[in-house]
Amino acid sequence: MSLRLGFPVTVIGQAGLKSSDTRRWQSNPHLKTSLEHLHRIFDYLEANDISMYRMASDLAPYATHPDMPQFHGQLKESRKELKAIGERARKMNLRLSFHPSQYIVLNSPNADLRERSVWDLRVQGEILDRMELGPEAVMVIHAGGAYGDLPSGIDRWCATWEQMPQAVRDRLVLEHDDIRYSAANVLDIHERTGVRLIFDVQHFWCLNPEGLELDSTLRRFLGTWPTGVRPKIHYSSPRTEMREVERKNPKTGRKKVVLQQPIWTGHADFVHPFDFINFLRSHLDLEADIMLEAKAKDLALLRLRHDLARYAPDLAPLFGLQVANELARPEDEEIEIDAEQMQAAAS
Repeated sequence: MSLRLGFPVTVIGQAGLKSSDTRRWQSNPHLKTSLEHLHRIFDYLEANDISMYRMASDLAPYATHPDMPQFHGQLKESRKELKAIGERARKMNLRLSFHPSQYIVLNSPNADLRERSVWDLRVQGEILDRMELGPEAVMVIHAGGAYGDLPSGIDRWCATWEQMPQAVRDRLVLEHDDIRYSAANVLDIHERTGVRLIFDVQHFWCLNPEGLELDSTLRRFLGTWPTGVRPKIHYSSPRTEMREVERKNPKTGRKKVVLQQPIWTGHADFVHPFDFINFLRSHLDLEADIMLEAKAKDLALLRLRHDLARYAPDLAPLFGLQVANELARPEDEEIEIDAEQMQAAAS
């Protein structure tokens, strides 16, 4: 089976596609409405032969809000709809996942926050279970905060893992980050818990104080996945443009825009094709789906497919791409997108 390329949450190549029901609680938002939006996104994915997608983490709005019990029954109320959309995903051979928000922190010193985080994971895991998706459908999280003591943070993460329901652990995978928890740190967590790991190429370059070698580390990460379940990795290019930052003059109170150099943890709008091609050529023997975390979302994926067909046509078949079809898409195509879509893509 061909490798997959995917993108997260927001579709910006077609106007009007919402990733979830974002209405406020007064309007009674519901998972059923989110699934209607998701079906329309599936239409777009199917039309563009995109076979991997990260769903919005808030598909079930307010489902874990402690003060709004009226929203806590959404998954049971939507059981038929969840089963139906899961069946559609399987027929499309569409790989789905969640990436819970930064507010999901399993190693917080605050026990209440850890408990709420597990509750959120239980809900998202149950959505995947009710969709009857296989073990490739996962929830990707980061280790969390350092709180001034990284070893204690690792200890708390491992302790929380031991207390989580098995159904959550079966879906959970851990990703290293670009500021606090390195690849070496999450490998330590894996050795203590058995949690599967996600390798992020840009994060590895940004945070690797132990001086690990990329190829061997990537292989160790992929080896944490069980036989018969295809791993996936995250790939993005660093943003290289000058940054526009708004500053307030302390004397006059007036605001002005100043330029600052880029920070390499920032994601570029698109994927640098030559770096990506070089990465692929260096790891041709590895079978892993690739989630693209570029700011241009689906547009970045479609452009990268075009670039593979143009600059590395021998690699295009890895992803089941037909070179002639990809080259038929103009690389300088103008696409109209509204400000709301761009803001959602940048978040």
